[in-house]
Amino acid sequence: MDQAALKKLTDTFFTFDRESILQIFDEFLSAMEAESHLPPGSLMSRNYETAQANPEIHTLPGNLKDARDAIFPYFWGTDGWQSRLHLENVKGPANNASLIGALACLLKNPNLCVDTYCLRSNELEVKAITALANLIFYHTDSPWGVFTMGGTISNLYGGKLGIEKVAPATMQKGLAGEPISGIVSETGHYSNATLAGWLGMGTENLHTVATDNQFSMRLDLLAEKIDWLYDNGRKIAFVIATFGSTDAYGIDDIRGIRELIRRKAAERGVAEPHLHVDAAVGWVSSFLAEYDIETNRLQVEHDTLQAIGRLKRATEGFAFADSVTIDFHKMGWGHYPSSAFIVNRREDLGRLLRSVDQMPYFCEADCRHDPALFTLECSRPGLGPYAVMASLNGIGLQGYQTLVANAMQMAIKLKKAISELEYCKVLNMDTIGPSVLFWVLPRGRDANAIYERLERGELSPNEVERTLFEVHRMYEKREATLQPAVDAKLSYTQSTGYKPHGIAIPAWKAAFFNPKSDEAVIAQVVESIERVA
Repeated sequence: MDQAALKKLTDTFFTFDRESILQIFDEFLSAMEAESHLPPGSLMSRNYETAQANPEIHTLPGNLKDARDAIFPYFWGTDGWQSRLHLENVKGPANNASLIGALACLLKNPNLCVDTYCLRSNELEVKAITALANLIFYHTDSPWGVFTMGGTISNLYGGKLGIEKVAPATMQKGLAGEPISGIVSETGHYSNATLAGWLGMGTENLHTVATDNQFSMRLDLLAEKIDWLYDNGRKIAFVIATFGSTDAYGIDDIRGIRELIRRKAAERGVAEPHLHVDAAVGWVSSFLAEYDIETNRLQVEHDTLQAIGRLKRATEGFAFADSVTIDFHKMGWGHYPSSAFIVNRREDLGRLLRSVDQMPYFCEADCRHDPALFTLECSRPGLGPYAVMASLNGIGLQGYQTLVANAMQMAIKLKKAISELEYCKVLNMDTIGPSVLFWVLPRGRDANAIYERLERGELSPNEVERTLFEVHRMYEKREATLQPAVDAKLSYTQSTGYKPHGIAIPAWKAAFFNPKSDEAVIAQVVESIERVA
């Protein structure tokens, strides 16, 4: 062994050179600062074939600047979503408190599977999960949960618990032909189909329930679906409700769903389905659960105050859920991945336990604090709890109330401005989140009247096709004439989830996930609509 070469490697890559690391990090911060003065990024020229053909791995050892140079072009070509003109989707900039947490985590690089791999970082996860559980469930007695790779995996945990409840020991024996089904909202996230496929129950056994025009699951149709499944000999493993759908911010009646599935299961003498809530987007509403409307400390406007009142009542439904998915990297403004799966009752996760005998090199594991005994992943990064606790204690409850209420207020302002244009129609006027869905038709068309006729089933197939084509054509026209320096980036969805008479309704979309998006941005959005209409 060449001891000199080994020492040089260890000195360069395994010993902290404060000056070199801080200099390179300062360069990245300078690049971020420069980017903040640019319009929001669009898709840059990429060449995957070249990337695959030229991996460019150095033969000889280099230094930290070589590491920087290898990634910097891609760092520069990746948008940090810092611009206030980003209104495309449920993504915003990561906050600086989360950055502090993420950096601390990366320096130690803990694996949250067992205590011996992470020591007090495992304790931090318990603290973060408990803080979030008390926020969501409103001071539950025995919460537990884990941070996961993303909302899809968190939803998968909910589905898996449901299967174990109605078909015990599936973890050991498999489904073995068990007639397992699950139920979701038609506005639910597509990850529901992913979990149905990956859990082995099959996507064909995942049943959707239509929503009303408030993007909320219809309980009458849910009752019909439950009866039909039971009549056909099916076991219903889970119902996944949505709190804050990705596009429209639709909110399901969690308490109403709980009462319905409990009554139906009791009537049939079968195990009650697991009630999981996908609140990846909408969990942040819980920050406002204790907001004093009478005092109105934030001095929010009347319309927003009314929306907060409705939101407070809606969040009471979380107490009736068995488990919840949250994505802190959405409106928690944390770093990826900071998703969490949280159960209302600790004992539920016991259904997923493995024995220590199955994990011989983790023979010291203890189910009371070592998640490796029940988690899907064995390698579990610590970014989630570090980002969450740094953010919660940096920004604080009142800070998050300010951020969430502001997002709601900006959405309400845009809704009101767009609704004043006769050729536009706001599709989620009465939902209470940060997203705005709307139509833009050519000037001279009465968008509200056309939409109402569509809901009543009075439009002919040709009229429906023409209208939906116009909605998309107007969106493409705006995209083609966009002024990048002043016009906000919007997005387009092919289906809002609400399907009157089976018609998937497309829409333009603006999502206020950047706290810097202000009334000037709203005014420019309206101006850009008037420009293309």
